[in-house]
Amino acid sequence: MADQNTTHRYAPNAFELNRLPVPRLGIVLGLVGSNGIGKSSALKVLTGKLKPNLGRFNAVTKPQHVEHIPNVVQGNVGQFLSERDTKQELAAELELIQVMDRNVGDLSGGELQRFAIATVALQNADIYMFDEPSSYLDVKQRLKVGQVVRSLLRPDSYVIVVEHDLTLLEYLSDFIFCIYGRPGVYGVVTLPFSVRDGINVFLSGFDRNDNLRFRDETFTLKIVETPQENVEEIEARARYKYPTMTRTQGNFRLKVVEGELTDSKIIVMLGENGKGKTTFIRMLAGLLNPDSVEGSDVEIPMSNVSYKPQKISPKVKCSQLMDKHIEKLSGGELQRVAITLCLGKASSNPYDYEPSAHLDAEMRIVASKVIRRFILDGKKTAFVAEHDFIMATYLADRVIVYEGKPSIDCVANPPQSLMTGMNLFLSHLDITFRRDPANFWNRINKQEATEHWEQSYYYLDD
Repeated sequence: MADQNTTHRYAPNAFELNRLPVPRLGIVLGLVGSNGIGKSSALKVLTGKLKPNLGRFNAVTKPQHVEHIPNVVQGNVGQFLSERDTKQELAAELELIQVMDRNVGDLSGGELQRFAIATVALQNADIYMFDEPSSYLDVKQRLKVGQVVRSLLRPDSYVIVVEHDLTLLEYLSDFIFCIYGRPGVYGVVTLPFSVRDGINVFLSGFDRNDNLRFRDETFTLKIVETPQENVEEIEARARYKYPTMTRTQGNFRLKVVEGELTDSKIIVMLGENGKGKTTFIRMLAGLLNPDSVEGSDVEIPMSNVSYKPQKISPKVKCSQLMDKHIEKLSGGELQRVAITLCLGKASSNPYDYEPSAHLDAEMRIVASKVIRRFILDGKKTAFVAEHDFIMATYLADRVIVYEGKPSIDCVANPPQSLMTGMNLFLSHLDITFRRDPANFWNRINKQEATEHWEQSYYYLDD
């Protein structure tokens, strides 16, 4: 890239950022790209925290790492938000009503994320910037956040979002800039694209405006068909049945409807946070006993489950891994290590809770392919709880849909096909998808789009 396109360089022979995304009044601008190639640096330049800047603007930013917020914000959630003349509607929209009396330091990751988004949305600013607003949030909460972000649009305001969840990025963006390069070395910002073209450029790895290929591999998200198996191989598959059972923990009650599992299959669990996905897995693993079991002829299969939690702690004693201490790994590096450890445990059925967390969009696709190939070759049954639609639909052979009121009373339906399960799940969210013919990624239909009203809830055919 020519020197005249360099916007910022941290030091001689250090990382350089080429070009900037140009905000536009009255639209949401999305940024997509791998980790470490300048997305956050571009936001800092636009806010004036890095020189040069674009002038004097009143800009507010939702930071990438919300887990650090308690280090700088002390006090009660309600008091902090009330100082900014909060509206009851926004607190209800972001599900903050129930934590208004809680200390900021006591909030969970998802609650911190929604709290940070609320504090930014309540300010009167010229530029609103959101760095990875989907982290720690379930599907329903992500859609709510998308609606809140778009509600900030005014004829005299700018909105910029950095996001790795391509579904959410499409849902809330009007235009997209792709950022490519080499992590830690340089980053290049493309010219603006429409939402569909921008995501397609990112997936294809080719910028037609500069006639430049920035990635050797082109990503397609066509669901991989399972290889043809003969009758003997099908009959040789291990099958596990589990009975209808219930479990009550405090004020929460979970009912699991009887179902069947087979090996070499990935079961994706779809539902909001707090609906009992981990409770169900712990019951299958024999770590929790059900309060009642219906159908004495079916016993609970004792499964050896390898568990990767939602939050990864760097205190795991794995400093012998490669040449890097686990305590010094980034969030994305920790996630990749945790996925590897979960898959690599001998004689275990992996349970991967939100494998997309902290991974960039490119690495999410790579991780999905690795997980799928490993489960197929290892003849294991994998359980995945995932809120990224693209990753969930690529991985799933069968889906378990959770229904009910989170943290109160929920039902885990039996495993069903991807088409049937997605139709059921998306009907509760009132959103629809269609397939992009170029690379088969699931494109979300915006509420005002004609496609949303003319098609069924989920479209899977190529």
